[in-house]
Amino acid sequence: MVTNPNFEQLVTTIIGAIFKPITLLIGGLTVIYFLWGVLKYIQSTDSDEKRKEAITTMTYGIIAIFVMVSMWGLVTVLQNTFELKNEPISFPTTTK
Repeated sequence: MVTNPNFEQLVTTIIGAIFKPITLLIGGLTVIYFLWGVLKYIQSTDSDEKRKEAITTMTYGIIAIFVMVSMWGLVTVLQNTFELKNEPISFPTTTK
């Protein structure tokens, strides 16, 4: 028996395959950016100007992490609202 994927499954799978690695990469980069600000803050004990720059970097890092988590929550809410299921597609096969 050949099963054809419907449009909803196809779109969900394609979007998931594209955006999941990108989301993980961006999330990792935001954490690294925040940690970079922490490192700059620790190293800048002698200069108030450098400390302010480090605090700004940490603040932007926290904002970026918050935005990433918020977008993740928004996607989850939309998936639950529109009942989108994240299931793999079974593609048609040929039988001999």
